[in-house]
Amino acid sequence: MFSPQLHKILVVSFFLLSFCAQGNLAGFLPKFSFKHFFGVSNDGRQTPDLKNLALSENGDDIHQLAYRISRLEGVLLLNKIITQSGGKIFATNAKRADFDATVEKCKEAGGSIATPRSPGENDAILYFVKYFNTYAYLGIKQSLIPGKFQLLNGAWLNYTNWYPKEPSGRGEEECVEMYTDGTWNDKACNRNHLIVCQF
Repeated sequence: MFSPQLHKILVVSFFLLSFCAQGNLAGFLPKFSFKHFFGVSNDGRQTPDLKNLALSENGDDIHQLAYRISRLEGVLLLNKIITQSGGKIFATNAKRADFDATVEKCKEAGGSIATPRSPGENDAILYFVKYFNTYAYLGIKQSLIPGKFQLLNGAWLNYTNWYPKEPSGRGEEECVEMYTDGTWNDKACNRNHLIVCQF
C-alpha cells in the first residue's frame, strides 16, 4: 500500500481540492485527472477512493501521482495552506466555521480538528492563525467538570498553552480557541473561527 506520509498527503490533497477548484491555486496545480480516484459515498457525495489508486494496474500512475502530489505539497506550503509537525500534517481551507461545523468538515476530509500536543504542533497551527490574522478552534472541550478541559476523545491534556488566568469561563465557555500569539482561551462554541484540520 502507501507509506503513512504519502497516505496523509493524499488525504490532505483531496481535502484541499475544493479550495483549489475555486481558482485560488488553479494556475499552479499540475494537470492530472483525479476522476478515477473518486467514489460516491452513501449520501451521494464524491469521496476519495484510495483503493482504486492502490489497485492501479499501471505502477506508473502511482509514481506520476506521487510526483504530482509532491509538487502540490510544495505549492500548498508556499501558499500557506499546509504545515507539518510531529508527523502530522495541518491544513486549512481558509474558511471559517463554528466549532461543531469545524469538527464535521475535518471529519468529512478524513482528518480531525487540529489538536496540539506539543509546542511544535502548537506553532504549526499558530502559523495559520497568524497568517490569516484570526483565531482557530482546537480539538479540546470542557469535561463534565467545569473549568477542566480534555481532548475530544476524553483523554486529559498532557500539553497546554493557556493565556494567563485562563481558562476562566467557569462552565459557560466549553470550547478552546487559539489567539494570534499562540496561547489558548476558553470560549463559547458558536463563533466562526478559521478551520484548521490535522491528518
